[in-house]
Amino acid sequence: MSRLARPADRIATGSALVARRLGARAAAWVSRGRRTDLTGWRAALGCWLRLALLGFGLYLLWRLIRAVPNLLWLLSFGWVLAAWRAGRPAAEETTEDVLEPSGEEAPAGPDPEAVRTLLRTLMGDASGVHLNTVLAHLQEHGQWEGRTVTDLRVHLEHLGVPHDRGVKVAGVPTWGVRRRDLEAPSPAASEEPSPAPSTAA
Repeated sequence: MSRLARPADRIATGSALVARRLGARAAAWVSRGRRTDLTGWRAALGCWLRLALLGFGLYLLWRLIRAVPNLLWLLSFGWVLAAWRAGRPAAEETTEDVLEPSGEEAPAGPDPEAVRTLLRTLMGDASGVHLNTVLAHLQEHGQWEGRTVTDLRVHLEHLGVPHDRGVKVAGVPTWGVRRRDLEAPSPAASEEPSPAPSTAA
């Protein structure tokens, strides 16, 4: 690969990741507008309002660029910088793939406790985390490309990580993992032999 082709490929890869990340965040923000205390079309009014706000914001940005064309240079620089950072090679990633280890670790399978640690980290101070948030995080770090929430559910089921479809985060219920469920010991830990009882008098 030539000296110019390598950075160009990195920017192209990073641009796709940034676009996917922005799309996922926008979709998550719109979905959080759904009211859980209402039913039918009234429950979705918040989603439509947020979608309209997004469209209006894009329209204002377009008008601003038309009025101040030089602003496009600044926006382009910001995009290229974000794409460069997002497109860094996998060897430079700081987040390891705890769900799907590669190489010689693959036969042993992923570490359930490492997965639980990742889920707790993504929860922050919340009481749970949605699986679409976990999937978006993994894809932002170049992992699980082309996979779905269903794939993630199957993987968590295999690891014995409890999850269900009624987890509420920011008032929105969907597939996710609750913090209280992670407090229980994992099946792997429960299968470990207990220490021998003391024989001391």
